[in-house]
Order: sequence, then structure tokens, then C-alpha cells
Amino acid sequence: QQHGRYLQKCVILFCVFYIKGDIRLVGSGSTRCSGRVEVYHSNSWGTVCDDGWDLNDAEVVCRQLNCGSALEVPPSAHFGAGTGQIWLDHVTCSGNESSLAECQHSGFGSNTCEHGQDAAVICSDLIRLAGAGSSRCSGRVEIFHNNIWGTITDFNWDLNDAEVVCRQLNCGSALQAPQSAYFGPGTGPIWLGGVTCSGNESSLTECQHSEWGNSYYYYNNYYYSYSNNGHYSDAGVICSAVSIILTGSGSTTCSGRVEVYLNNSWGTVCDDGWDLNDAEVVCRQLNCGSALEVPQLAHFGAGTGQIWLDNVSCSGNESSLTECQHSGFGSNTCEHGQDAAVICSGEKTSFCVRILFCVFYIKGDIRLVGSGSTQCSGRVEVYHSNSWGTVCDDGWDLNDAEVVCRQLNCGSALEVPQSAHFGAGTGQIWLDHVTCSGNESSLTECQHSGFGSNTCEHGQDAAVICSGGKTVRWRSGSSRCSGRVEIFHNNIWGTITDFNWDLNDAEVVCRQLNCGSALQAPQSAYFGPGTGPIWLGGVTCSGNESSLTECQHSGWGNSYYYYYNNYYYSYSNNGHYSDAGVICSGYKTV
Repeated sequence: QQHGRYLQKCVILFCVFYIKGDIRLVGSGSTRCSGRVEVYHSNSWGTVCDDGWDLNDAEVVCRQLNCGSALEVPPSAHFGAGTGQIWLDHVTCSGNESSLAECQHSGFGSNTCEHGQDAAVICSDLIRLAGAGSSRCSGRVEIFHNNIWGTITDFNWDLNDAEVVCRQLNCGSALQAPQSAYFGPGTGPIWLGGVTCSGNESSLTECQHSEWGNSYYYYNNYYYSYSNNGHYSDAGVICSAVSIILTGSGSTTCSGRVEVYLNNSWGTVCDDGWDLNDAEVVCRQLNCGSALEVPQLAHFGAGTGQIWLDNVSCSGNESSLTECQHSGFGSNTCEHGQDAAVICSGEKTSFCVRILFCVFYIKGDIRLVGSGSTQCSGRVEVYHSNSWGTVCDDGWDLNDAEVVCRQLNCGSALEVPQSAHFGAGTGQIWLDHVTCSGNESSLTECQHSGFGSNTCEHGQDAAVICSGGKTVRWRSGSSRCSGRVEIFHNNIWGTITDFNWDLNDAEVVCRQLNCGSALQAPQSAYFGPGTGPIWLGGVTCSGNESSLTECQHSGWGNSYYYYYNNYYYSYSNNGHYSDAGVICSGYKTV
């Protein structure tokens, strides 16, 4: 037997079913993805003692062996007692490691165990949950086929399908069947589409579905794509056995009110003593990066039912919130107005503070606020040295505003109102003499006079008016009023295919972005191919509409084939190499 090789060989008393690198699953009754865990060290195989062995440890083993997610950790040498060395004991993994050897342990060969304590795992084999905000029982559904992990498109995806996944993963019942890449877009092939389960199947592959990797179906004289938006249509599940979620008004997969599942019911966490260390554990547990903020006072709305935890005190290194010190499950003197929340780095968010003014959009270190502000217009404020401050409008122009609008996913800059148009701010004036080229990804990348260095007053606070949320923007153009047309929908920027694209369509875009009249309507990705979904095809405008979405079009994300002259054609047959563009006459004063 050569170390590092994949083996499938019967050996007298037991079968060695799977070896990868320095780990294998073996023993009586073992399979490719279940068995006694053995590791290779000092030229010999040895077992792992089950002291402290849990699902986090098993999760690492399952991942390392391409065996999906961990379902069980059977105790007491469930797959038979091994022989020889017991290499590892007191293994402690967070669950995110790529190899068991990366986890903490007592040292190779250091233990007081017997082989009757040999650790084991049972993995899900061909299915797993992944993505931002995922946990053992919630996430993007991925399936293993042809030695590659791939996703499932959300066409027809419902609770019956999710029920099968949850059962297969030993995660209870299906609570939700999220669509539209709720847990983030995956990578690799999209293996299945049109999955239709009764809900009673024991495996997802027993359900009706498209052929492996087949992304088209025929209906009512048209061809449709199961995965028209690619990985932005990846299917997900949330099962009842999930232990923690982020929810509430304005929540996302990586920000929201913290709720934990105990005794068959969801409950909140009181924010007494709640800090960034506690939030760090939540963010790590949900695959959401690091903790950015811990909003207080039920920031994402007050929950209902039980308040399960109070006085939570984490070091920040725990793998689960329930491992932290707390006052005991259900022991508290709190009300839901104290429900704890987190904002993780995996995804920034927007929120509204209803006391004095509305903070309409925050992303990273920048926000738009003030009297009359909206999600995409307002006084510009930046976060520095643990406090928000304004930007002085000395030299403030459309290039500077363009960076702010891009940073906030708010399209293009339309105006830069002067003289504290959205009201004067308070506190620090952090930036002055900001000079951007317009191509920077963040305002702090632009030249400026230095944080806090200025001779301004708040009557000079800078502001922006962007083209807005679900609207259009430019990309890769030579000026503010030319480029590839992109549109914001379902929180994702995507392009428009050039089928039927003409000056009437371009006229609407130019008007919408306050860029005068249309000069040209370039096709064939004239400004370069975009990325992400192709949101619209077959756009047909009269030229008088106030917004591109008022024009006739194929429907959001619908790239079905149309019939012409005995052939079927696709609106986006060449993908992003058919992206539409515009060249406008320039900024128009209104």
C-alpha cells in the first residue's frame, strides 16, 4: 500500500474504503464516506481517540475526503477497534479547517486511550451544504458527480426538494427552500435542474431531474434554460436542525438578529454584555467572515418567543455560540427590545435608524445620511477611528461622487449638490480636497488632505445623488456618459444583451442617467464583456420612457429561445460577448 494513493482493497477482516493523503476511513461495515478514522504518521497508520470528538471534527474529515457534510460521530469504536498506534487525542476543530492535522490536539502519540475509544464518522457522501451564512444544516446545496462538486439550479425548487436534502443530511425537516443564490453563488458545474421530489425520497438523486449537466428544457414552443442566471440561481435549504440563524427586518445571510434553536423552538439572545468577541463566534459559525459591528437595542427588530441566552461571554475562538459562557438556557431578565445582533464582513448591509434621521445605506466605511436622504442619495459620511464623520465639498465633483455611488451599489453619479444640501452633519469632518479619477473602488483610495485635516465647516458637507437602486450604470467606458450598460436587480448587477438594441433604447438610458441624448448604441460587447447574470434581452423602447424597465423586454433573467425563420435563437447566445452599450452626448443640466 503506497501512502497517498486511493485504494479500494479487501484486507482479510475489513475493507479500506477511502484514503486521501494522510487520512482514511476503514473498519467493519465502513463505506467510502463512513468508518473508523485513521491518520498516517511516521510511516504507519494509526487511529484517533474519541475524547472530545464531535461533529466539528468530523466535518473536517468529511471535507478532506470529499464526502460532503458530517452526519454522525458514532462512539465506542463503532466500526471496530483498530490496531497499532493511537496517533491523536483531544482533537479540537472549528470545522473550517481543510485537514485534520490543522486542528488542535494533544500531540502525535500522546494519549491515555485504548482502541475501544477509536473515533469514527458518518458523512453525507454525495451532498453537502456550503456558502456564506451556511451551517451544518443550512446552506447552498452542492452535489458530488464525476469527482467534482457542483450546484443545483432553483428552477421548481421547493420544500419537497428541500425535505429530501434535510433528511439525507440528518438535519430534521425543511423550514425553507431559498432560491436565487441566497447563500451566495457557487462555482463549478451546475449539475441538476428541474428537480422534482415528492418529499419521501431518501436521496435527492432519486427525484426527477434533468440529465446531469443538462441546462435546457422545451416548453410551449420555446427552449428555456434551467440555469439562465448561472450560479446566481443556485438552490439552498434551511433545515430544522440548524442551530443558529440571522434573521429580522433588513437582515441578510451575514447580518441580522441572532437566534438559536433549542428544545424544538427558535429563540433570541439578550445583548447584555454582547460584544465583538461574541459576534466573532457567530460570524465564524455561519461562514460569514469576521465581526464588524454589534448593533444594540434590537437593531433588526424585536423577536418573539423564548430568549434562550443572556450574559454570553466568548473569547472569540469558540466554534459555536453555545460553547461560550452564559447564564443558562432560558435564564434571563431581558425583553426582546434587547435582542442581540451582528453584522459580519461576509456581507455588508443597509439599515434605518428611526430616532432622528434615516441612515439609508452603509457599506464598509461609507454611508449616505441626512434630511431627505434615500438609499442612493444623501450626505456622504465615512467611518474612521471608531466614529462617523463628513466630507468637505472643496473640489468635490462627479468623479468623486462616481466612486461613492459605485461603492454603494447605487449606479452612476448624477449630481453633487453643494452647501450641505442634505443638512449639516455633526462631529468630525474626516476628509477634504478629495480627488478621485472615478475608477477607484473605495473613496479612501482617492487622494485627499489626510484624515481630519481641513479648514471646513459642516455647511460645506459633501453630498451625492446617484442613479439609484434597481437601475442602470456604466462600465468600462471612456467617460461618465458612455460604457457597457448594467442594471441592478435582485441585489446583483448584470448586463443587457444587444438583441434589438438601438438608439431608442440608448436614448432612455442616457436620459435616465442625466447624460443628454444617445449618439450611438454599440453592440457585441463594444466596451468589453461583463460578468454576472444577463438580466434583460429583446429590449424595445419607444425612446420616450423615463426608465429602461418601462420598455418591453424578455423578462428578468429570461434568455429563452425565440423562433425566427425556422430556427431557434437565444437572446444571449454569445453570453457576455453580446453585451449592449451606449454613448451619450454628455451631462445635461436640469
